Amino acid sequence: MKKLKLYSYYFPNWHEDKRNNVWHGKGWTEWEVLKVAKARFPGHNQPLVPMWGYEDESDPVVMEKKIKTALKYGIDGFIFDTYYYADGPYRERCIQEGFLKAKNFKDMEFAIMWCNHDAIYAHPSPRNIISPVLKSGVVTEEDFIRITDDFIEKYFHYPNYIRVDGKLLFAIYNVEKLIREFGGVDECVRIFNDLRKRVRDKGLGEIHLATVSAIIEDITKDKKEINKILKSVGIDESLRYWWPVKYDDDRLTVEYEDFMEAGIAATREDIEVYDIPTVCHVMTGTDQSPRTIQSEVYENLNIYPWYAIVVNNTPILFEKAFKAIREIALKESKGNFMTCVWNEWTESNYLEPTMGLGYSYLEAIKKVLDEEK
Repeated sequence: MKKLKLYSYYFPNWHEDKRNNVWHGKGWTEWEVLKVAKARFPGHNQPLVPMWGYEDESDPVVMEKKIKTALKYGIDGFIFDTYYYADGPYRERCIQEGFLKAKNFKDMEFAIMWCNHDAIYAHPSPRNIISPVLKSGVVTEEDFIRITDDFIEKYFHYPNYIRVDGKLLFAIYNVEKLIREFGGVDECVRIFNDLRKRVRDKGLGEIHLATVSAIIEDITKDKKEINKILKSVGIDESLRYWWPVKYDDDRLTVEYEDFMEAGIAATREDIEVYDIPTVCHVMTGTDQSPRTIQSEVYENLNIYPWYAIVVNNTPILFEKAFKAIREIALKESKGNFMTCVWNEWTESNYLEPTMGLGYSYLEAIKKVLDEEK
């Protein structure tokens, strides 16, 4: 059986940020959204209450605990959601002041995924004007060079930065968007090749470029064309950040078992569609209702964040899902690692301990991983 590392996406909005101070008020963090979430129907599991409290992730002591806990239960590293716009970074104190200053940060691997989408007002989102744009994510070639130079200087040189086959893992959430902004596939190829050269010139070797490949389908649905684009721009690995959440009707809730089956089907479809290695992804659930205005009637509008809510996502069923996806990852996929999500609290997709469930999700992961030994 091949060795397959497990990395967890880390969402960094649980610390004070200067942009958030302008948009939401001084001292605001996304904990404020979680605190006021309410149950929208009988049995709805809101609000979630973190067992560790509403901690500041930019505190190295807090991050030390997260690192220690993640490693204990089988998480090999964090892939930090990283935000950077034409005029500078956003939400970076988590990794800069928290993770990289934690005493034990060298014990854990890490990498970054540049989330190059717009910043939207989804904390909370109104119903009549859904998720208006706060900050455009559009970048030029010059912006891209400046942003990636910053990534190279700040992160790529660390010995514990994640490498795949000796190459630095660099994930870009939406490559389709960059293709549009750069003026087409050929220009994107040229600009990505320049990035690879700049990394080599720093003596850091090669990069392993990954993206959420499903977004390429915004350009074309044709399988051959999708793979042609991925190959042309030099994508080395296909990622997934979510399981299917859209339905042909306006159902308010979805059973976790049904959600799991859709996730398994999507995983196998990815493996079938993409010629490049496909990373298998697992979720504990999804419920974006905290990111909507709590005084408005919540319905499934099939647009983010007004989606159907996954219910009955117990640790026992999550263990079943993790085991199934893990088996696919080991036996069917050529993916070089596997992913989950550490702390998307206001989307109800998390592993950190909660009041009520404790460490149950993490214990489920450890149980499955221990069975492999």
